[in-house]
This record gives sequence, C-alpha cells and structure tokens, in this order.
Amino acid sequence: MSKIGNLNRRLLLASALGFGLVAGAGAAVADAVKVSAIYTLPVEQQWISRIHKALNAAAERGDIEYTFSENVANSDYERVMREYAEQGAQLVVGEVFGLERAARKVAKDYPETAFLMGSSFGPVAPNFSVFDNWIHEPSYLSGMIAGKATESNVIGMVGGYAIPEVNRLMHAFMDGAREVNPEVKFIVNFIDSWYDPPKAKESAFAMMDAGADVMYAERFGVSDAAVERGVKAVGNVIDTSGDYPGTILASALWHMEATIDKAIANVKGGSFEAADYGQYSYMAYGGGSLVLDEALVPAEVVDAVRAKETEIMDGLFRVNVNDARPVSDN
Repeated sequence: MSKIGNLNRRLLLASALGFGLVAGAGAAVADAVKVSAIYTLPVEQQWISRIHKALNAAAERGDIEYTFSENVANSDYERVMREYAEQGAQLVVGEVFGLERAARKVAKDYPETAFLMGSSFGPVAPNFSVFDNWIHEPSYLSGMIAGKATESNVIGMVGGYAIPEVNRLMHAFMDGAREVNPEVKFIVNFIDSWYDPPKAKESAFAMMDAGADVMYAERFGVSDAAVERGVKAVGNVIDTSGDYPGTILASALWHMEATIDKAIANVKGGSFEAADYGQYSYMAYGGGSLVLDEALVPAEVVDAVRAKETEIMDGLFRVNVNDARPVSDN
C-alpha cells in the first residue's frame, strides 16, 4: 500500500481540520463501506456540495467511512485516485470531466475498486460507473416561473462552461419559459469558469443593461447582481433563497442521495458493476425537485407548475433533452 503523497496529505489534513474526516457512529462496524471522494473545487461549490452532502449523510448513518480531498488539480487527480485505491477504498467518487482518459485508465488498473464518477461519457466494465445532475425536469418547471415573471420578456442566463451537463439544464429552462410565454427572449453567456463570482456578476449586469429583468443564476455571482439591481433570479442545483430573500423566485435542486445510496448498496451487496447512474437524479427517484417562493410567485402560476410537475411524475410529460450549446436570441 503506497503512502499518501505530500499534497494529498495536506488536502486530507485540511479536510480533517476544516470539515472533519466524517464517519458515523457505526464507522467501526466491519461492514461499513470505505468511500473516498476527490473534488477539483471546494466542497462549498454548488455541484460538489450536493455529492458531499449525500456522502456525509451516509457517514452519519454509519453506512460508510468517508474521506475526501478537495481542490485537487486535474494534473494531480490521477495520482490521488491511485492512492485512494491503494489505501483500500471500496468506492471512489468524484468528477472527471477534464480527465476522462486518465481516470478510466486508473479504474482499469484497479478492477476490485468501484468508481462512481461525474462524466460526460458512458460507463466502462467492470467497475467504472458514471453519474450526472440530470435535473432538466425541475429546470423546466423553474423556466415556467421565470417566463411568467418577466415583464420585459428578456431573461438573462449566465453559465459556467457550455458542456452538455449545463446546456441541457439551460435548454429545459428556456423550453419551460417559452411554454408559458412565447414572446420571451434570452441573452446567454458562458464565463468559462466554474467559480468566478465577480465575472458572473459582471456578465449579469451587462444583461440587465440590455433589458433582462429575470436572471438564470447557474453560477454564483448572478444573484448578487440581481439583488443590487432589484430584479428576480432563478437558482440552480442548490437553494440560495435564504441568502437572497425576496430575489430567488425558484430553484431546480439536485439531490445526490439516491445516486450515492444506490452505489453504496451495490458495493455492500457485491453487485456493483459499470452502469450509468444518471436516472437517479430524475424527479421520480427523488434526485431532483423544485422549490419556489410562494410569496413571490402568483398562486395561478404555482398551480400551473404543480400540475406540470404531476404530469412529469406520472410519466405523462417528458422534458426534452438538448445538449447543444444554447445561444442568445436575435
């Protein structure tokens, strides 16, 4: 078994001091699954925070022993994956959007270790499974709310990168807005960063100057701009309404628990195999949901959204999946 490298030791120490190496009361139980996670950003970041939250919940139940490293550079990611596998992790969780080939090579070298990775591509037998935040359904519903809320008929959308995982949520939001307001137009921009609130805020201001009175806040910083200008915003992945009272109309939420719990159960039962866990982010599995502020959203709009939500849950309405890069209307 290899020793932890200097960088990984610092990362783990920071995790222990700042967040705790989380383990539930049952961590000493022999059947607790050893899970390690590797994150390229801080655990506070929207997307990563949902994975971290689900793993913490499993640790608190005593189902797993959980360790993690955050802020791991892509150039260091492969090494950290190997070290966790060498240390006996039964399940390694992370995201490999920027290093697909390297991550899949590591999984091939450790066939007895289960890997569950956020990815744009498919699983690889026998042990490399993939997931993503398939919350296009609640995104559509949040778009309905935005479409009814805009008075200028211009909605601004600030995204991180134009990758399928982001594109499909933005398109679903746009489709929902168009359903209730065929006149609506969109201004779309990507800041080419997963975390740059000042840049996202600047982009949002430019859209407001161009007439946008509702903002799609795919990135941190957009809602801050909305507060300063007195316009409304719609959130993504996490609920930030408590931080921006009176501003966030609704948010499409991602719940990673269904995905994580299924993977843990499969590892524990000896049935883990290469699979696409994306379906567990669907609303039917509890992996996605919509939260809205009924003090800001008219009752008739709430009723229409809830009716559409029921149609989705009953299998009577399917939200279109469009991975193409969204563009601004002319």
